[in-house]
Amino acid sequence: MTGIRTHFSSMAWAMAALLSIVFAGTASAEERWVEGEHYQTLNPPVAVSRGDDVVVTEFFWYGCGHCYTFEPMLTAWGKQLPEGAVVKPSPAVWNEPMRIHAKAYFIAEVLDVKEKLHPAIFDAMHVQRKRLVSRLELRDLFEDNGVDPAQFDKAFDSFGVDSQVRQADSRARSAKISGTPSLMVAGKYLIETRAAGSQTNMLEIARYLVDKELAAR
Repeated sequence: MTGIRTHFSSMAWAMAALLSIVFAGTASAEERWVEGEHYQTLNPPVAVSRGDDVVVTEFFWYGCGHCYTFEPMLTAWGKQLPEGAVVKPSPAVWNEPMRIHAKAYFIAEVLDVKEKLHPAIFDAMHVQRKRLVSRLELRDLFEDNGVDPAQFDKAFDSFGVDSQVRQADSRARSAKISGTPSLMVAGKYLIETRAAGSQTNMLEIARYLVDKELAAR
C-alpha cells in the first residue's frame, strides 16, 4: 500500500510540475506579447472559414523578397501546429501585376498543383528574376512544371478563380494590412513584421494566439 501511495504521490507531483511549466509558459507569452504593441485586435473580425479550425492566414505577394525568405520558415512552423489549427495563404492584391500573381496562386490551387507551383513561382521571380506579369509568362511556367496549357487557360478564365482573387483582395483590405508578409489568426488578430520585430517573432506571436484560441474553444 505504501508503494502505491508513493507511486501516485510521485505522479501527482510530476503532473503539478508539468502544469506549472505550461502555465508559466503561458504567463510568459502573455507578458512578452502585448496587444496593441506587438499585434492588433481586428474590429470587426474578418471572416476566414466556416469550419472550426483556427486559421492562420498568411498575406503574401510572390514578388516580395521578405515573403520569399519567410515561406520556408512558415512551412516548417505550420507542420508543428496542433490539431485544429491550419495555415492558409492569401495573396495580396494592390495593383494589376499583383492581381496576375494572385490568379497564379489560385490557378495552382484549382488545378491541384499548388505544392509544386507555389515554390516554383517564388523561385521564378526571385532566383530566375522573371516578372511574371503576363498570361503567357505564367502559362509557360505552368507548362514547364507539367500543367497542360489548355487546363491553365480554362482556369485562368474561370469565374471561380476570379472570385477567389476578389475574396483575397477583400480579406486583405478588411484586415487593413500595411505590407507583406503579415499573419492573421482566427480572423481576429493581425501580426505585422514591423510591430513584431522580426519574422521569428511573428511566428511566436501567432503560436501564442493559436494556443489561446484553441484553449478558448
